Amino acid sequence: MSPLKNDRFLRALLRQPVDVTPVWMMRQAGRYLPEYRATRQQAGDFMALCKNPQLACEVTLQPLERYPLDAAILFSDILTVPDAMGLGLYFETGEGPRFKKTVKTEADVVALPIPNAEKDLDYVINAVKTIRGALNGRVPLIGFSGSPWTLATYMIEGGSSKDFRAAKNMMYQQPQVLHMLLDKLAVSIIDYLNAQIRAGAQAVQIFDSWGGALSAAAYQEFSLAYMKKIIDGLIKEHDGRKVPVILFTKGGGLWLESMATTGADALGLDWTIDIGAARQRVGSKVALQGNMDPSVLYGSPQRIRDEVAHILAGFGHGEGHVMNLGHGIDQHTSPEHAGAFINAVHELSAKYHQ
Repeated sequence: MSPLKNDRFLRALLRQPVDVTPVWMMRQAGRYLPEYRATRQQAGDFMALCKNPQLACEVTLQPLERYPLDAAILFSDILTVPDAMGLGLYFETGEGPRFKKTVKTEADVVALPIPNAEKDLDYVINAVKTIRGALNGRVPLIGFSGSPWTLATYMIEGGSSKDFRAAKNMMYQQPQVLHMLLDKLAVSIIDYLNAQIRAGAQAVQIFDSWGGALSAAAYQEFSLAYMKKIIDGLIKEHDGRKVPVILFTKGGGLWLESMATTGADALGLDWTIDIGAARQRVGSKVALQGNMDPSVLYGSPQRIRDEVAHILAGFGHGEGHVMNLGHGIDQHTSPEHAGAFINAVHELSAKYHQ
């Protein structure tokens, strides 16, 4: 594997000195880019794009051709693991992800296989290898997975949900069944992320998209405990380098102190929390990633610069900040405005690292 030409992202996650604050964007390979839309059309549909390592590599690299980003993120979907468990993932136009089979009973959970990532998710692992080769040391590659709780909500509900009624029904009526499901998912995700690391992912992020829908006590028991189990089971070093872990719970700003005790190297922040306050709360335990509201990208380039300046000043001097959005970039965002964001981060952050 080629040596890294730009490692400031990995250095920032480990709170080591950098010249400028590194930046990447969640969903940076996506529908806001015309070149992505063209490749997706060529693939036929979203899952066909995910399952073609060459095309997945192409869309992963597209934002790097446009912008001076400090990391690439594997192009895939968080629901690949439940799909490999035999639930039959498909996408309805305008409706988001759906499963042909749902998990409702203890018998359903018992029947779920634990997939072998190298075999059952080989298209993802091959995409990681392909992308890592194509990057040729340009920037680090991020691998990822959904969190057990987040994946469980889709598996129980059969798709997206506003109120998570079926999942919370199971949580409070049959907690032992939900724990069995979450444990199977945690074991599967450990294998999946470790396979990504062996294939070339240089950092990994756990997306806990729906952790913020839980009460404080339920978050600890049904989400955070299983993410900690995953972090404990991950390969810590590969290619002679530490593999940092980022934990991102959307709506998780209330629980940063306990998130910081999981062994994660960095916490992703959504836009509802002040980054300066977050830094005071976690101290030097972890790096922080985030946290501009993606909607700011609808504003003028000057408005975007002002918001970047505000967040950088909020974090302040010193190491341990990766700039990102507080959630994925919206498909209606202007590509030029995304560029204004990335350029502003590099231009305005140097003074905080002197």
